[in-house]
Amino acid sequence: MLGHRLPSLCTLSLAVLCALPLITIRPAQAQTETVLYYFCSKGGDKCTDGAHPTSSLTSGTAGNFYGTTYYGGRGYGTVFELSPNGKGGWGEKVLHSFSGGNDGANPYLSNVIFDGAGNLYGTTYYGGIARAQDGFGTVFKLSPEEKGWKETVLYTFAGGTDGVYPVNGLIMDSQGNLYGTTLGDSNVEGTVFELSPSGKGWKQQTIYTADTDGAGLTLDTAGNIFGVSRWAAFKLLPNGDGGWNPTVIYTFKTRDKYSPNPEGTMVFDNDGNLYGTTTGGGYSGGYVYELSPTEEGEWIFTNIFTLGGAYGENPQGGVVLDAAGNIYGATANGGGPNDGVVFGLIGPKGGRYKEKIYLEFNNSNGAQPLGSLIMDSAGNLYGTASQGGILNTGLVFEVTP
Repeated sequence: MLGHRLPSLCTLSLAVLCALPLITIRPAQAQTETVLYYFCSKGGDKCTDGAHPTSSLTSGTAGNFYGTTYYGGRGYGTVFELSPNGKGGWGEKVLHSFSGGNDGANPYLSNVIFDGAGNLYGTTYYGGIARAQDGFGTVFKLSPEEKGWKETVLYTFAGGTDGVYPVNGLIMDSQGNLYGTTLGDSNVEGTVFELSPSGKGWKQQTIYTADTDGAGLTLDTAGNIFGVSRWAAFKLLPNGDGGWNPTVIYTFKTRDKYSPNPEGTMVFDNDGNLYGTTTGGGYSGGYVYELSPTEEGEWIFTNIFTLGGAYGENPQGGVVLDAAGNIYGATANGGGPNDGVVFGLIGPKGGRYKEKIYLEFNNSNGAQPLGSLIMDSAGNLYGTASQGGILNTGLVFEVTP
């Protein structure tokens, strides 16, 4: 039905890593999922409402959600809004449909973010020039206007030292500067880039070059940037002169030939500890880890839960924390049908977490969630599944732990 293929998921391999003793019971799963929206539910070849959402969601005013799809619309993906319809259901509105040309194509793992004026920002994996697959991606802005939303392309990647194929969306600092990552390819390394408002345009600079593998970025309260490459966690500190000083805060260990492949976006807890996920390593399907800072400036690594099999495999989107310190995430694979799970790590008590499976995807209720989950004030979890649903074109779901 759709003429392109999603970028390949990371290949998983078996490995063995040391971990803390864990309580790994798998209780019976409760039916906790509500599907808020099925993409392409009316059928047809074009899926004008979008298809295959790979991003996490962004919450807005009035309980609305915003996100992107990799396909659909005019064929090259969409930016969409979901709104409660007042009847217990949800309505979807396409804010922008990418043409595959200069306006960009195929946002991949790219959530959108708001500024204080209500504008949305995001990235596309391809596009930026006349033919989508010949372009290296864009950074775009959507501005609300009386008759809809207007797109402005802020930057088009050239395929040189600026990087190729931006993924995992953007973050914005208090001055309105944007930061993101590019995936890279066999000829160009991945990058961390900065876009700064400059006169009537935006100035781009590459502030870090590494095998970033397209993972997302996190800002702390001091304006430092944290992220992960394929092999390490890093910190970027402003040098006071418009540049950045990189520091590797932890190098992930490997066993045999298997790489941990940290991906997704790390998150802070209230004590300044960082949490993230890997898609490899562990016994088969990655793990959830914690990095804790010391007074000496070191970071202590803890593998807090090893994933695999029924417990889920290949968590690509990172985790989210609740006020009690419990950890929630989704895996792209694993579970009985191997379509992924939504899991929680409850605790820790005595240094141990207990895993609970809140949802096991089975294609009809979604499959292969790739983005992070988000949580509302009541503790409900929301996310997207890139596959599954009515026509295997993905959906938006809610899970109540």
